[in-house]
Amino acid sequence: MCLKERFRGYYPVVIDVETAGFNPKTDALLEMAASTLKMDPDGWLSIDQTIHFHVEPFEGANIEKAAIDFNGIDPFNPLRGAVSEYDALHETFKVIRKGMKAEGCNRAIVVAHNAAFDHGFLMAASERVSLKRNPFHPFATFDTATLAGLALGQTVLAKACQSAAIPFDNSEAHSALYDTERTAELFCYIVNKWKSLGGWPLTDSE
Repeated sequence: MCLKERFRGYYPVVIDVETAGFNPKTDALLEMAASTLKMDPDGWLSIDQTIHFHVEPFEGANIEKAAIDFNGIDPFNPLRGAVSEYDALHETFKVIRKGMKAEGCNRAIVVAHNAAFDHGFLMAASERVSLKRNPFHPFATFDTATLAGLALGQTVLAKACQSAAIPFDNSEAHSALYDTERTAELFCYIVNKWKSLGGWPLTDSE
């Protein structure tokens, strides 16, 4: 069993973004993290590596006060060590393409909690900085809110982690790095649990 066989050639990458609003076209991307995954010879999934960036608001970006009050980010604090959207995405995509090549996968796919949100900001930022080698599928995602609803009866990240016995510190939440790693653990838990229950590999119908 290898990663490319498990997800039909897709290379799952867990993503979380922190933003200055809900509109990916107009509101600033402020922080992003990505965890790549690996599969051992027995088919068990785990986190491989995580990359994380604080991101400078793009020129003319809208910043909603309610959003930054919620996530606690000061977009213009020089101590953030923020980089441009281009640099954050370029470095992230480079790591992902290297992982895809090593695993023999032909396309990356976003794994995220309420994935449409993170996917939307990722794609908008990629388009804004004219990155032509975006490894991600343009619309397909794996949404851990949906998967956790099915597997655990919970759709909130903290509650789903609690149900899966994954430690979750609410005081650390709404950091892209923390949320990405917890989401990655949750996704691995669900995939591995399905395997342990006999749901994968699929039984040969013949």
